[in-house]
Amino acid sequence: MRKGYEKVVLLAVFFLLAIPVMVQAMGWFRAKLPEAEGKALYEYITQTKPYEKWAMWPGKGKLYQGTEPHGALLTTYVNETALKGIEKQGGELADGAIIVKENYMPDKTLAAVTVMYKKAGYNPEGGDFFWLKYTPDGKIEGEGKVPMCIGCHTAAQGKDFLFTNDKK
Repeated sequence: MRKGYEKVVLLAVFFLLAIPVMVQAMGWFRAKLPEAEGKALYEYITQTKPYEKWAMWPGKGKLYQGTEPHGALLTTYVNETALKGIEKQGGELADGAIIVKENYMPDKTLAAVTVMYKKAGYNPEGGDFFWLKYTPDGKIEGEGKVPMCIGCHTAAQGKDFLFTNDKK
C-alpha cells in the first residue's frame, strides 16, 4: 500500500513541477498588449517585452541604409505578430503587430526611435496604426495619429502603410 501512495505523490509532484513549463511553452499568461498611448507603449517595448530581444526585419541587419525622414542608417525590430505578417510578403499585419525602428545619424549615433503599433479600430484611415517617436533618453516627441507619419506612409497604403513590406 505504501508503494502505491509514493507513486501517487511522486506523480503529483511531477505534474506540479511541469505546470510552469507547460504554461511557458503554450504561451499562456502572455504580457497584455499596451493601450494606444505613448507612455504605455514605450514601457511595453523597453521594459515588459524589450524590443532588442525581438527578431529583426527579415533580410535586414543592423545599421542598413536608411532614407529620410528616418535617418541615414536604420535597425528595425519586429514582434512575433508583425513577423508573421511580414513573412506572408505583402500581407496585412494583424492587431498587436509592433515595428520598432532605430534611426541613426551617419556617424552611427542613435537619433530617435520610431514605432508603428497596429491597434484594431484605432485609426482605420491610417491603417489602424498608432505612431510613436521618442529620443534615445526616452522623451516622447510624437504619439498617436501623427500627421507627418500618416502623411508619408499613406503613399504605401496598398502595402499596409509599410515601405519595406518585403524581405529584401
